Amino acid sequence: MKKIIKNGLLVLVAGVLAVSCADYNVTDDFKAQPDPSFVEPYKDLAPVKSYINREQYPNLTLGATLKVADFNKQELAHAAAVTNFDNLAFGTTLMSGAIVNAKGVMNFLDMKDLLDHVEEIGGEVFGSPIVANTDQADGWLNTLTAPIEIIVDFVEGKTVDYTTMTSFEGTVEKGTATIEKYDGANALKISSLTRVRILEGFELDSLATYTVTFWAKADKSVSFGATFSGNAIDGGAAGGKFMLEAANWKKYVVECKSAPGETEAYFRIETARGTPVYIKKVQVGYYPDNHRPQTAQEKTDTINYALNAWCDALMKINAGRIKLFDLIDEPIGTQELENGMLDLKHSTDKFFWQDVLGSDNYAPVVSKVASEAYQKYEGDPAALKFFISESDLDNEKKLESLKYWINIWDANGAKIDGINAKVNLIYSENAEKQEANRMSIDNLLTNLAATGKLIRLSNFDIKYQDADGVNVAAKDISDDQRQRLADYYGYVIKSYMSKIPHDKQAGICKGNLADTSDPVGLWSVDTKSKDWVRTATYKAFCDAFSGK
Repeated sequence: MKKIIKNGLLVLVAGVLAVSCADYNVTDDFKAQPDPSFVEPYKDLAPVKSYINREQYPNLTLGATLKVADFNKQELAHAAAVTNFDNLAFGTTLMSGAIVNAKGVMNFLDMKDLLDHVEEIGGEVFGSPIVANTDQADGWLNTLTAPIEIIVDFVEGKTVDYTTMTSFEGTVEKGTATIEKYDGANALKISSLTRVRILEGFELDSLATYTVTFWAKADKSVSFGATFSGNAIDGGAAGGKFMLEAANWKKYVVECKSAPGETEAYFRIETARGTPVYIKKVQVGYYPDNHRPQTAQEKTDTINYALNAWCDALMKINAGRIKLFDLIDEPIGTQELENGMLDLKHSTDKFFWQDVLGSDNYAPVVSKVASEAYQKYEGDPAALKFFISESDLDNEKKLESLKYWINIWDANGAKIDGINAKVNLIYSENAEKQEANRMSIDNLLTNLAATGKLIRLSNFDIKYQDADGVNVAAKDISDDQRQRLADYYGYVIKSYMSKIPHDKQAGICKGNLADTSDPVGLWSVDTKSKDWVRTATYKAFCDAFSGK
């Protein structure tokens, strides 16, 4: 088998990855095109991951984050990732929100292609969060937890028989409406250009579907409009009007609901210019809302079904190939508990797993279901590791709160092996601010090490700010500024390697491989060719991992 990747970044022959320096572009009878990442002054550097001393740091790995679609194209991003990094992470693109539609149909085609290819080249994947508060299959989960449809009886409402009346007691908003002798009996006469409530004073249920029945007649063809409690009713004729032909009494049966927020109950007719409209009788009844909320037990059973269905399908496709997963993503909220710790996130208007499973049992339930599904489909339980991913852990109260919840979950039987700390780092030209930045990351690493859990850093991008706190864009950064940024990358890597015990180092995962609008990449992007060119940050990674 021979695969040639764009720009010669990766050449795969017979399943063997060619990654050496001098002969990087040569493999058997194929010679790749010149690689723009091999320009001075960094052309002699080997792939970044090769600089890690595996004997001294047996658990340290270097990861890269990219999208499934970009990886499956097997072009530049794919080549850079598999050549230079130990493992790959795919963020939200392997979460249920990207895989499960509103009807619960799960599309794992992209994930299967990805895992098959990763397995073929001997790579590794760090699993996206199994459950979270965002990027979930909200359509499906909302459908599953929606109120249950029930049988309801029709409720008889109010009836007004104008044939028995001598005067009209309703509300005339415009024009004239009177009780007149018509066609051998009394009737409500609604003159032209009149707006009148022919029925009102009944109890309004904003969720109910009402049936209004009335009998109307006119001497000449005429149109009229109808409104039910603020909601215009479509009569089917031009402009949504009802059309009444000159003939016998016509019976109308109208299904309608009140307008949102409306509290007054009424049925109103508004006549057009022309002949009067006569009404002899009007009545209203309704079917109450035919749904009821799920009971707590029903919702729990439903969500346990959803969790089992998702984990079973996920682990079936996985077939034991992904061994490290984020179990839960960003669970910590902002509200304080009585003990001063931060509570989990909760919601009153959308589905959150913890609101159904319970805060204390959230992680235990998820880890049990996911572990059982993993083992069911060829997974080695000894290799399986679960992480809790969280951001802003440089906030010591948030980190203490995360530790508090992990202790509760551990005590309740959860499998939690590590913490995946999402970092948001900045290099500042302001010396005082930069010293605070440096102390913050050192303090975070010290506190993470004290948890005794495996520690992984993710979203490892560092933005560059000038002395005034303004971000410096990738297109504007100077060589000197890039070097200072690269040195800080190296500092953070070496701090991680020294502060996190070797047996607890679960690795560092780069957020972006190449520059975005910010100079965060190991590669810059040539403005004309769009090729990737190694930056000083590439060298800083190599030097830091090699111990320089």
